[in-house]
Amino acid sequence: MESSVAIVTGAGQGLGLAIAKKFLSEEKKVVFVDVNEQLLNEVRSSSFLTDYDSSHSMFLTVDVADVQAVKNSVKMIVESWGRIDILVNNAGVRKETAIEGITEEEWNLILSVNLGGTFFYSQAVLETMKKQQKGRIINISSFGGQAGPLTSGAHYCASKAGQLVLTKVFARSLADQGITVNTVAPAAIETPEMDKMDSDVLEKMKAGIPVKRFGKSEEVADMVSYLASDAAGYVTGSTFDINGGLLMR
Repeated sequence: MESSVAIVTGAGQGLGLAIAKKFLSEEKKVVFVDVNEQLLNEVRSSSFLTDYDSSHSMFLTVDVADVQAVKNSVKMIVESWGRIDILVNNAGVRKETAIEGITEEEWNLILSVNLGGTFFYSQAVLETMKKQQKGRIINISSFGGQAGPLTSGAHYCASKAGQLVLTKVFARSLADQGITVNTVAPAAIETPEMDKMDSDVLEKMKAGIPVKRFGKSEEVADMVSYLASDAAGYVTGSTFDINGGLLMR
């Protein structure tokens, strides 16, 4: 059987890298997309890749806020591998700026990457997925998009809330064409983003989590793997929380 092709944005580190690794372990072909070329080069030279067929990895430096760059990347993937089965919209920028300090420039940056990137990458893969009559789009949102910030700014939370609505819009539009669209909403996951946070803030955050620990990126990857699988064909327009009980609904 021909291997499935998965695009993972923001795959240079953190959740995106964990998701990409999970897909490789399932013998999928994986496109690692990131704006940071240095991170991609570090992944490309990582020892873990030696465990997998080198022809199953592609590395593309793409700014997801650049619509033409997004379209060009999709064209390149289709020309190289002939199909796109899975898109994980994970690329994002998070800032903790207080409401009073958010500038127009910072607002536009966050919204264009987090929300615009999700919309335009999803839009760009639709032609291929519709021809296949099958596809999986998975958006990585956040607790902040549902309940407001633990630490993140208003612009970040607004962008993540927007992803939840886009998920429903795309899901309703595409459900009869074999394409499912779902959201995963993590909170307090151990990623490089935590390295930027104050240790006292992290300890207070951990104390407030019902399961009394932070999540692991591999746990998020496992959830994404399910939503990308054939087993999830009857699941669309849904949001899946993975937050240790911080938000129960």
